[in-house]
Amino acid sequence: MQIPQRNILVLGGGLIGAGWAVAFAGAGYSVSVLDRDAAAAPRLASIWSVGRNVLAQLGALDPEAAAPFVILDYSELPAAPILVQEALPERLELKRAALVELESHIPSDCLIASSSSGLTATVLQEGMLHPDRLFIAHPCNPPYLMPTVELSGGTNTAPEMLGRAEAIYHSLGKTVLHLRREVPGHLINRLQFALWREVVHLAATGVASLADIEMAVMEGLAPRWISTGPSTVFHLAGGEGGLARFLAELGPAVEGCWANLGRPHLDSGTCALLVEGMAEIARGRSPSELAMVRNRAMVAFAQHFERAEVSCNINQTGGED
Repeated sequence: MQIPQRNILVLGGGLIGAGWAVAFAGAGYSVSVLDRDAAAAPRLASIWSVGRNVLAQLGALDPEAAAPFVILDYSELPAAPILVQEALPERLELKRAALVELESHIPSDCLIASSSSGLTATVLQEGMLHPDRLFIAHPCNPPYLMPTVELSGGTNTAPEMLGRAEAIYHSLGKTVLHLRREVPGHLINRLQFALWREVVHLAATGVASLADIEMAVMEGLAPRWISTGPSTVFHLAGGEGGLARFLAELGPAVEGCWANLGRPHLDSGTCALLVEGMAEIARGRSPSELAMVRNRAMVAFAQHFERAEVSCNINQTGGED
């Protein structure tokens, strides 16, 4: 599907909003960011400087990409947007009020995507004049670097809106994940929250240090998960019998571990333990410095993974066409 117009409005210039702005701008869209906070413009400029460099290293920066810019009012929109990416703080009433106000300033066929990490489209659609064009498009952070976006419609979302949205996100190079039904937290957050719950439990009960638990994920789980998801890991563990054999032989043991998983609480003592453990892991590095380490690692991984895929395809076909 071709996308004739290239104007995007991002609602909110925080970390996620600015990250989305960089992702769209880097792909060649004209991007306005509506945010009345005086800190929004310098924050956006800083994230654009980092993000465009990342996109360039990935070979994903449009040669005519122009920097996204901040506007203070809808009257400053340079052109009607084809999509609004809402990225406001995770407060239901704030989002609802902003979405209702937004509708009077954009065409009735303009797509509205919420970046909400936990709220569903159905609860956000309340009070809207055109709820059929609102849906969830949830990224991983930062949106310009991470490859996925989760699409989830609400009770009133028109299916064709999701089709139009998918084409736009594909144009950013995103892998689009579809939710067949709504669920708070969507897919990725629910998965990582489930793992982090056990991380917190293991640390809080003194099973291991937070640093060693982090390393168990980074060096024990993450290398396998690069090319095989958690179900495929156990499918391979079943040998030639695959997942069926694994479930028959080790299913009861898995259920036993499930029953023993923790249910920690983020009370003051647990929070203090986690913060102290994170300080040990960070070793004096600021969050922005750790983010740079993450960015370099993700770029290196993406480049290596692309080369590995190309090599695999050549080996399977016997040579390049």
